[in-house]
Amino acid sequence: MTQDQWTTVADVASAVCLLGGAFLAFAAGVGVLRFPDLLARMHAGTKPQVLGLALVLIGLALRLRSGGAVWALVLVAVFQMLTAPVAAHMVGRAGYRTGKVRSDLLVVDELTQDQERAQVRDHGRPDDDGPRD
Repeated sequence: MTQDQWTTVADVASAVCLLGGAFLAFAAGVGVLRFPDLLARMHAGTKPQVLGLALVLIGLALRLRSGGAVWALVLVAVFQMLTAPVAAHMVGRAGYRTGKVRSDLLVVDELTQDQERAQVRDHGRPDDDGPRD
């Protein structure tokens, strides 16, 4: 293949990645607006958003093709993949502790058990203020 053909292939792959990433980011936004509870909204906001951003960054890297720009995009992807799960975990835990999570929708609820054990360990009695509906 010639250089022009490789450029065309890279441009087409870039367009596919950019469109796929834009679709996933759009789907994340719709999910955040449409889902009924905190945990579903968090899931919709983090999972497709991270993959969508990764696809957009891959598309940009294929389009730009310069070393410095590609390394900057790699750093953006790494930091996003490190911080998004941690932020979602902290938001979910804060929502659970403030009673924003519907306990009737949970299949497994290990956090309540852990909180009760910690309450008994720290104060010698279980706390009667469990998660609020």
